[in-house]
Amino acid sequence: MTSIPRSRPFPEARPQQQPSRGPAAIVAVKRIFAAETGNYFLLLGATLFLVVLGLVMVLSSSAVESYKASGDFFNGFVRQVLFAALGLPLMLVAARMPATFWKKWAGVFVIVAIGLQAAVILTPLGTSVGGNRNWITFGTFTAQPSELVKVALVLWLGLTLAKKLPVIDDWRELLIPLVPIVGVAIVLVLIGGDLGTTIILSLIVLGALFFAGVKLRYLAVPVVLGGIIGLVAAFGTSSRRDRMDAFISGCKSIDQAGGICYQTVQGWWALASGGPFGVGLGNSTAKWSWLPEADNDFIFAIIGEELGLIGAVVVLLLFVVIAIAMVRIIRANRDPFARITISAIMVWIIGQAFVNIGVVLGVLPVLGVPLPLISAGGSALITSMAAIGIVLSFARHAPASDAAGRELDA
Repeated sequence: MTSIPRSRPFPEARPQQQPSRGPAAIVAVKRIFAAETGNYFLLLGATLFLVVLGLVMVLSSSAVESYKASGDFFNGFVRQVLFAALGLPLMLVAARMPATFWKKWAGVFVIVAIGLQAAVILTPLGTSVGGNRNWITFGTFTAQPSELVKVALVLWLGLTLAKKLPVIDDWRELLIPLVPIVGVAIVLVLIGGDLGTTIILSLIVLGALFFAGVKLRYLAVPVVLGGIIGLVAAFGTSSRRDRMDAFISGCKSIDQAGGICYQTVQGWWALASGGPFGVGLGNSTAKWSWLPEADNDFIFAIIGEELGLIGAVVVLLLFVVIAIAMVRIIRANRDPFARITISAIMVWIIGQAFVNIGVVLGVLPVLGVPLPLISAGGSALITSMAAIGIVLSFARHAPASDAAGRELDA
């Protein structure tokens, strides 16, 4: 009798092993950055390096004044860390937004920003700092709406000028949308007394018009008018007249070193004492209440003093890297909105950086313009990082990948 072979029993079901959180987190991060381009990482890396360097230099340059004001050496540094902690996720979230998001909300952003700036001038919410009425206060929260105006304006200019490209050579087509919005934004900031921010806003507008293809002869008229208004505003108050007198005189007289040229001369001495290699991180003497605004407008002087010529050149090169990355992103995009918006942001970040450095070197009069991504100040840091996040959003996908995707869809 043939025995029937027994069937093999089914193997017992084994409980599936749960993947460890570590590899899963790594996979999630890889998915986030999988489609990013080299330009994306070039811009992101240079930005993060400047932010970290800024935190280090704010710690060094603000420690003495923080201790005098609050009894805590780290008060200013902790505040700047909190601002950076808010700016970083905002930058990364902005980098994930598609171009359609910015096109949809550009108009809303500019209305909100101008409304907040109007509240600074027209309501008791506005407060004055250093003689300029450019801060808004809600309880214990304070902010500079003029910094938000920069972000909103670059988006609105990019959207408006992209729509006007077919008639960009007709100046009458540009007057109606540009003059009311741009004029109100700049005038409100100028009324508040912030001449430095007014100049940066004017540079943003001119840069957007230039990269949109507006003829140079059309730009000559606003440049001349802006120059006249700027000169009138520069001599409008006694403090500004002193700054202009110091700039015109060149601060060559020893008698001016303790007067109208005090801040400029102290900045020069800080730079000169640094030499090629600097006096060492934390060893600045200018920050011991000698140099006003050492952690803000004149932080580049502290960088030159503590890190020397090498440190100052590294900062300059990092801004050059940011400019190169933005130019490459502009060239890789075909959307006029993206190209004009990125151009305006590039003029803002790079132009403001070189204005700040020019002030410290004495090439420009003292304007009260912070060094982007480095100087102390929450509004400037957060909005600058948000603006770079907008540029990153346009750099997320390589053109070749987009073309391949269109071919597959077809």
